[in-house]
Amino acid sequence: MPNRSTDALYQLIHSLQKSEKRNFKLYAQRNSGNNDLKIVQLFNAIDRQQIYDEDALIRKNPELKKQQLPNLKAHLYKQILNSIRLLRSNTNARLQLYEQLEYAKILYDKGLYHQSLRFIEKIKETAKQMQELPILIHILEEEKKIEALHITRSLQDKADELTKEVNDANERFVRRSLLSNLALQLYGWYIKNGLARNERDEKEINEFFKKHMFGALCKPEGFFERMYYYQCYCWYAFIRQDFLMYYRYSKKWVEEFDKQPEMLATETGNFIKGIHNLLNAHFTLRDFEGFKKSLKKLESFAESDVVTENDNNRIQAFVYLYIAKINGHFLEGTFKEGLKLVDYVNAKLEEYELFLDKHRTLIFYYKIASLYFGAGYYGRSIDFLNKIINWKVNLRSDLQCYARLLHLIAHYELGNFQLLEYLVKSVYRFMAKMENLSRVEEEMFGFLKRSFHLSPKELKPEFKKLLDKISAFQSSKFETRAFVYLDIVSWLESKVSERPIAEIIRKKYLDKKRF
Repeated sequence: MPNRSTDALYQLIHSLQKSEKRNFKLYAQRNSGNNDLKIVQLFNAIDRQQIYDEDALIRKNPELKKQQLPNLKAHLYKQILNSIRLLRSNTNARLQLYEQLEYAKILYDKGLYHQSLRFIEKIKETAKQMQELPILIHILEEEKKIEALHITRSLQDKADELTKEVNDANERFVRRSLLSNLALQLYGWYIKNGLARNERDEKEINEFFKKHMFGALCKPEGFFERMYYYQCYCWYAFIRQDFLMYYRYSKKWVEEFDKQPEMLATETGNFIKGIHNLLNAHFTLRDFEGFKKSLKKLESFAESDVVTENDNNRIQAFVYLYIAKINGHFLEGTFKEGLKLVDYVNAKLEEYELFLDKHRTLIFYYKIASLYFGAGYYGRSIDFLNKIINWKVNLRSDLQCYARLLHLIAHYELGNFQLLEYLVKSVYRFMAKMENLSRVEEEMFGFLKRSFHLSPKELKPEFKKLLDKISAFQSSKFETRAFVYLDIVSWLESKVSERPIAEIIRKKYLDKKRF
């Protein structure tokens, strides 16, 4: 990966759309003060740079003094954020709530506490409708303060009513926080480790889940509690490779938005992530029709204003939509057609490089490598696998392992037997160190070691023996990981029948589609 600037101001400026840049300049020049004009000059200079270079910045703009630059940059950063906030405040419901609460506080500070209470009553109802518990708690605390310090001529039972509102909001917020924490911790475990590798991993996840999912958490109320509850079960099932449960809770996650479509505008990212998981469940279960239906739903949503007018939503939609499109080609065995996506995906990975986490980029590299492998372009597959192998990140140990295994098989296909002997030992040591060796991989390594000394005539029956052994593992819980990451069975069937792997997978797809 190329090294892009990590300067925060540079990243912010280069993330702006044309309309946001134009709005900032109008905002900054509203008073035409000398300091404001200097930050516009600094803005323009950084905007022109392809890579942030402070020395070049000062050299080309001598009026920007080196000793002034840190303060100017800090001021510019703040002013850009202020201009974006003003630009988006009319379209962002959450921002509007916070803005209205600030107005209520200003009125209170001016001594106009009756007016302040009217503002509070109005935004309190809006916050309840939106189920925005964090800001609702702030609103209620502000209302409590006013009622406690002033004679407001409220009803006599106002204190009890307000106390009940605060207690209910706090209790719901605690449950929501516990569920969202658990969902995040389970997802974090998966990002670090991947799927459960053995009984020890499953026991660890079971104990952790049972310890944290208890009591009232098992009876979620309201949109957010239910969404996080479904997320918890979704990750719990996926890690344990209970793919039917994974499907059920991914579906519930998405259906929660179908029941409350007004939440799409504020929780867009969670909706996109939910469809991604539902698509992944369809893919894992080889549910072709369900996959196509969910893919169409994601494609349609990706074109909506709530996605296209928000940078983060647009990037997330790209990630999950194109992972799904590539997976669609894996399902149908149309690898060469899938390669038509590669140039576009690579261009977007470069465009979004500042905003994409490494985990997503690694997944794309593995998907693209698998496309090339399925299409029979083993050298290009190796190129993308090398990007994963040589990128030193402590993420997805399972993906790191399977990238190395696919890399090994690609070299096998190319007949690089002199290199293979070294690679088999190296990959075996790596996977053993990661405690990632399943019986499927053990059989694969054993076969590869033996195959160096076999003649072409002897190879075919050995492939058949390996296919029989590995096919028997498909129903074994902790062996299914190998079939999720690599379609080893189809690869072996291609070797036995002496046909391309794409042809084998395509036939399976067409046969199942007929029924």
